[in-house]
Formats: sequence, structure tokens, C-alpha cells
Amino acid sequence: MSVRVLPERPLPGHAVCLDLRTAGTYDPDTVVRAALDAPQPGGERRFLVLDEADRLVAHQLLHERLSSYGPAHIVCLAVGARGERTLSRTLTLRPPAAGVLWVFDTAEDGVPSEAVLRPLVDVLSTPEVFDAVLRALGEVVHGVAVPAVRVLEHDLTDEARARAWRQAVEGLTGPDVPAGAASAEQVPAALALLLDEGVPRSLADHRWLPPQGRAGLRLAGCDEAVGDAVDGYHRVRGAAGLLTGAGATVDLPGDIERVARELDRLRATVADAFAAAGGSRLTAEHRGVLRERGIELPEMPREISRAGIVPALRDHTHELIGKGLPLRSVAARLAALSARTAPVGSAARLARLDAICGPERLRRLGGRYPFTAGGSRPVAFAVTGLLALLAGVWPVLGWVLGPAVGVLAAGLAHLMLRRRPNRSPDGRIDGGGATGAAPRLFGGLVGGLAGAGLGQFLGLPPWAGAVALAVSLTAVVLLALRDWSRAVDDWWARADPEEAWRILREVRHLVVTTAVHDWLFAEVRHHCSAGAGAVARLLRGLADTADAHGRTYPDGRASAHDPSSYASDATGPSYPSYGSSYPAEGAGYEPSGGGARKAARVDAGPPPASDGATASWSWEDWGDGAEDDVWSDMDEEPAAPVRPSADFPHPSDPAGPADDPAGAGPWRPGAVSPPPSGRASGPAPAWLERRYGDGGPLLVDTLVGDLVSGTLLILDRCWAGVERDPGAVVSAVHERRITELLDDTRLRLERDVAASPPPRQEGLRDPDALAGLAAFTDRSDRPDAARLTGVAPDAVARLLLAEDDPGRTVALCGPEHLRLLSHDPLAARQVRFVPEAMRRGAAGDDVWRGTAEDVVWTGAGRHAGIFRLVPLRADVVHTVRAEEAGEP
Repeated sequence: MSVRVLPERPLPGHAVCLDLRTAGTYDPDTVVRAALDAPQPGGERRFLVLDEADRLVAHQLLHERLSSYGPAHIVCLAVGARGERTLSRTLTLRPPAAGVLWVFDTAEDGVPSEAVLRPLVDVLSTPEVFDAVLRALGEVVHGVAVPAVRVLEHDLTDEARARAWRQAVEGLTGPDVPAGAASAEQVPAALALLLDEGVPRSLADHRWLPPQGRAGLRLAGCDEAVGDAVDGYHRVRGAAGLLTGAGATVDLPGDIERVARELDRLRATVADAFAAAGGSRLTAEHRGVLRERGIELPEMPREISRAGIVPALRDHTHELIGKGLPLRSVAARLAALSARTAPVGSAARLARLDAICGPERLRRLGGRYPFTAGGSRPVAFAVTGLLALLAGVWPVLGWVLGPAVGVLAAGLAHLMLRRRPNRSPDGRIDGGGATGAAPRLFGGLVGGLAGAGLGQFLGLPPWAGAVALAVSLTAVVLLALRDWSRAVDDWWARADPEEAWRILREVRHLVVTTAVHDWLFAEVRHHCSAGAGAVARLLRGLADTADAHGRTYPDGRASAHDPSSYASDATGPSYPSYGSSYPAEGAGYEPSGGGARKAARVDAGPPPASDGATASWSWEDWGDGAEDDVWSDMDEEPAAPVRPSADFPHPSDPAGPADDPAGAGPWRPGAVSPPPSGRASGPAPAWLERRYGDGGPLLVDTLVGDLVSGTLLILDRCWAGVERDPGAVVSAVHERRITELLDDTRLRLERDVAASPPPRQEGLRDPDALAGLAAFTDRSDRPDAARLTGVAPDAVARLLLAEDDPGRTVALCGPEHLRLLSHDPLAARQVRFVPEAMRRGAAGDDVWRGTAEDVVWTGAGRHAGIFRLVPLRADVVHTVRAEEAGEP
């Protein structure tokens, strides 16, 4: 008996399959117990039992135990020997709860019986087909029938399956990417407060530095010093500052020195507060320390809280995944968010404080800058000489008035030098200066004498000389006031005491930012950083696990339903282990020409005689001599099956090669399988037609969507742990879950090319959080089979034409058994079945027009076809009552 006849793990809702045949050493009780323990959602219990036809009575108790947990539906696939002519069964296998399909062990040439049973099991385990066959068996005599079958199988080639799986895993995980930088515009509002260093609106009016506190007093003293300096500047600037004694008592250098001193004291106070409360967590002790230094912290604002961080992280993660980003890209962005929100403590702000008002900036603020007035000296010489010449044109008086104008200009320049603003009244602070008095004096003397000579020569009237004198004196005074104001402004701009106000604003903003983000938000930032880091590590771990575990489709590896798997015999015990996470069989595929796969048979005996083959049949074949008529053309001797190479045993062979020195044992998921060239091949059953495609346009996207949906459901289970303790998130548990997700997705890829949706998850921790991701989590809307496999459904539609043609099916019995069947054509029942994926989507309904209305549309599977249930004669089936039945 081969372990590869039964699926290792049925799809959810499918019938549980168990094999009670005695061709191996195993415990039947263990088989039944494993079948009973297999989960069957929906409260319906379906069992597909493989048994030997002559052991049905002996296994009565085993059949009865299948109903020990409640009413069960049983379809028994009874395998009969060639020489059997009667069938005995118990009341347990009677309709409506049970039925028997009698299949004779009459293998075709070169096709082992296991290659016939495995596709039958795949088809009958589908719940819709199971129920339809069971209902049909209830309508035939004794509830026992011989099946006549025609099945089409739509599947993928080896390369297409391996390529699609590889691309799907890569689409889920993605490449390694740099972390990048997190910005407030890319995250939810609750997390944006931690990134933009802003102040919540509810704290906009809070007084962080109370006036009575130490820091508040320093801030007020510095502001007062700057105000005094600005007032003195305005008093010195202008005509009053130069021509009167209004600025004589102003001490601008002293005021600026006091500004620098107050700024230094404020800096020391703030630095002391930063260093004293430099931890990453805010405690009551820290609040007291800050209050002593004049910084008052409010309560946590309503805009943010620790409880809202993980939901915001969850929404952000879902948003990134919803944008189609692979796991590693999402992990990189979360890692950047973790690094950006990690609390570093206020001590790290000292460098910024030094940049704002460090010693270098304070030294520049308190520097001594020279006072320079009068402009260019040659220009001053020329302008003063010209004005003196103009005043000297008054005849006779010009000899005195002309030089007097030069003396006036030089006197005003000297006055500017004496009243320069960079000199303290007591002379303690003096920045020095130059006003150009000498050039003005020499220019005035030369120009005045020249003007007097010119006036003597011209002999102008006295009124003209008076006008020239007035213009000259006015110009000298105005130019002196202009030079004074410009010089004071220039010196004030270079000294820039008003920069202290900008420094005060920057220091206050730094204190507020530090108070909010390093002290008030410390616990929230720590929780956000730890949570984002935990989720980033989890996603990266899931991606690594998916990469490692998802590489189980190397090119050329046999698949779980490869025809060679139907034919392979294995030694040792054999019973289903439904609790395993993944089938023990291989996962590759091998295409073959002509729409049929080649099958290898390991440890197979000689091929059966040619008269044991099956063929299409009709009601007219049931007369005397039918055996000769039907099989008259079977005169060729089939070739003996070839044993696979010992160097490349079948990956599912539990014994392994006999000469394996390492004793590697059975194949495990993730192991590298041998190339397909190491396997022999054989034909498929005559009633099974295989059609293979290279993958449809939506295959990879569908697989990626299933994997993303499963990953979101895995993450749904981790958010509570992240909220409770981010550091305690056990990645191994979630890695095991993604391994199960990969196994389930890969199993559905093998079983029906992912046409069936993933099992619906019940008991979600936070269904509302996934409501906005229904497009990702609700995978019930599937593409049609043509867009998954790349194979058109036309052949299936032609097979299921409405007219009843028994010749299209192949009876699973030999010609010697035809006399056992009922001669009433109306007694047979027919079940037509097609996967729902073959008629929906782009294929449309046009190709299905004219098909029978009684077609059973299955939710999963890659098989479509016809089951004809032919009843037996009344005297062939014997019902054994309970007292007649023996022990198993």
C-alpha cells in the first residue's frame, strides 16, 4: 500500500481520507483515531475510506467508530480482486449515511493500481462531489455501484509551478533595502507628533519657564539687558546723540556685556537641567529636579498616549502592506521609524544648546568692534574742501569764513569720535574708532583759502556770499549727522546685540522641544521605538523564514500529485498523519507531451496481463461474448515499467536508497530533490486526461495576495504582545505560523492551482483593524482557472455536453465483471462536476451554454469530469447483519 494514495492533509472542508487496506504493517485503530482527530469545520463529518472489498465485514467496528463523534457520512472505495464476483458489506455502509464504490484491481498496461486510486481519492474527497456521489449511491440498488469515469485535469507544468512559487515568495519578501528616513507626512497623526518635534495644540499656552523659576529669572534678566541695550542705541543714534548730551550717560558696551553674561547664565541653567534629567524615562524625581531649575512640566496631552501607539503602528504597518510593499521594505520603514522615535535623553541636546549659545557665539556677541565714521578719507577731503571753497567766495570775509567751515567739519568729526557708542562713559570698555577729522581740516583750509582768492577775483555781491555761506554750513552739519547715524548703525549691526533675542527664542524652543519629546513623551517614544523595532524584526524574520522555507520548489522536483506519486509504492507502515504541517511527498512537477504525465513505479511487480485493462463501454457491451469483443484489439504486450535510478530515488520514498551511507532517511520540506531525469515514467489511466499550462496572468498575483493576507492575519496575533511587552515577542512562534501559511498556500497550489480560497480565519483579535484591508484579507473572490493555469476550459465544456453518452466514460472494472452489473440503463446515476474556477471570471458563461443543468460546481480542485455509478445485480451484493459480522 502506498502512502501517496491519500493526501497527507486535506483541504478545509474536504472529506478525511483513510486507508484500511492490509497491504502494510500498520495499526487500523491508529488510522481511525487519526481520521477522527482531523478537523472538519461546519459540523459535517465526511470520511472517504479505502478498503479491500473482502474485508468490509471484518472492518465493521472500524467503520462504526467513524460515527463515534456524531453522525458521519462515509463513502467506501472498495478495491476488489479480479476473481471476486460478490460483495459483502454490513449495515454500517448502507444509505443514506454511507455508500460503496466497488473498484476492481484491473490495472491498465503499465499503470499501477495506485495511479488509478489517487486521482479518484482527490476527486471524491472534494465535498461537493462527495455529497453528490453519496446521494447518487442512495438512489441505486443496495447503495453499491461500480464507477465509470472520465476526468480532465488542468494543471501547471513543472517550470511554471516552480517559477510562480518562486516569484510569489519573492513578491512577499522583497529584497533587502536600506532603512531610509521616516517623516511625519508618511505616518498616522499619533506617530507624527513624535517625528516633527512640534508641540501639541493643547500645550500651546503652557508656561514652561515660569517667571519665578530659576530659568525664568535668567530668561527675564537676559531679555531686560537686551532691552536696555536697544533703548541706549536709539538714544545715541541721531542728532541728539551727537550734538547734545543725551547719549553721554548711555553705556552700550556695558549693556552688551551684560547681555552676554545673562545669556551665559541662562545657558548654564538650561544645561544643568538637561544633564540632571538626562534619562530616557521621566519619573516623579525628574519632575522635581526640573521644577527646582525653573522648568514646569504639564500632564500628558490628550493628543497622544501610550495606549494609542500600537494601534497607530498597526495602522501604519497595514497601510504600508496595503500599498503593495514587500515585507522587507515594510520592515525597513519600521526600523527607520524605530530609530527616529528612540528616546536619547535630554543630555543629547547639550550639543544643540552649545550651537545656539555656546562660548564662541557669546564671545562674538560681547566682542569689541571699532567705530568708523566719515567714509572714504579722500572723499571727505574733497567734499570738505568744496564746501569751504563755497563759503570763502564772500569777498574779504571769505578769508576767514572759508577755513572756518573746514574747522567746523573737523570739529564735528572729532565730536563723533569722543561720543562714539563703543566706549563706556568711564572708559572701561573702548573699542576704538576713527572719524576722519584731519582730512576734513586740511580739506577745509585749502578749500577756504582757494574760495577766498576766487571771491576776491570775482567780486561777488555780499548777498551771494551770505547765501553760499549758509549752504556750506548746512551741508557740513547734515553730512556730519548722516555720517554719525550711518556709523552708529554700522557698529550696532556688527555688534548685533539684538541677536540675543533670537538666541532666547531658540533656547526657549529647545527647552520646550526637550520637555515635550525627551521628558514628557519619553515613555511613549520608548514604547513606539520598541514596538516598531519589534515588528520590523518580526517582519524581517518572517521574510527570512519565507525565503528559506519557500525554496522547496527546485526545478524538476516531483509534486505531491505527480503521476509518479500515484504509482510509487513505499514500504513500511502507512496511515494518515493529519496533524503534520506539510505533506511528506515532494513538490515539483514534470510535464510530458501529449497531455499525459509519465509515472515511475518503485518496487512494482510484473505488469498485469493485457486482459485486465479497462476501456470505454456502453450498455450494448453487456451481453455474452462481450469480453472477446471489447478486448479483441488488445494484442500488444505492454513494456515493463522501468525502475528509477538508485542514485536519484523518489523524494517520497521513506526507505531512501538502499546503499545510502549517510542514512539520510525520508525527504523533508526544504531538502533538495533529485532532477527529474532520475525517474522512470509510465502512462496515466485511460480515463484521466491531463492538460498543462504555463501559468496564467493572475497566478503570481493571486499567490502573493494569499500570502499577504495570511501574513496580515499572522500579524493580527502579535499586536497584543507588542502592546504588552515589545521585547517579549517570540518570533519563532510567528515564523512557525508563516511556515504553515507557506505550506497551506503551496498545498493549494498543488491541489488546484490556488483556485480555492484560503481557509477563513475565525477568532481574530481585532477584526475592526482589518476591516479597511478587506481587499487583502478577503480572498474569496478568485480568478478563473484559465487566468491561473493558462489552459482554456473548452475541453471541459465539450465533455459535459447535455446528452447522455455512456461511451465517454471508462468503467473501472474488467470485462469479466460486466456480467455483474445491472442491465437496466435507467438504474445508473451520473454526477458531472466542474470546479467553480473554470466558469467564472474572464472565461465567462459562453463556453458553458448547452451543458447539463445538473453539473456540480466544486469550490476547489483541478479535476472536472463525469462519474457514472452503475449498480450491480441484486444477487451480487450481500448485506451482513451485526451478529454475523466478525471482528476486524
